[in-house]
Amino acid sequence: MSELSKLPNIGKVLENQLKEIGIKDIEQLIETGSKQTWVMIRNIDDSACLNRLYALEGAIQGIRWYGLSESVKDELRRYYNNYR
Repeated sequence: MSELSKLPNIGKVLENQLKEIGIKDIEQLIETGSKQTWVMIRNIDDSACLNRLYALEGAIQGIRWYGLSESVKDELRRYYNNYR
């Protein structure tokens, strides 16, 4: 079990994707940020959806994705919609 898998919302699939894009630990994830990390994952998995973006932000904040504030969800939703 790696350090990343101890974070909320990070299961095996997402953990493997993080490793594949070069994010090996929590510090790298925080430094990269949820949005840029999501874009990097989207480049290797075009099925990466809004929930994956929420999951990454929740992991950075140390909470389950559904515990994100509505303002954070709105910001991430706008980012996602503008990216597509």
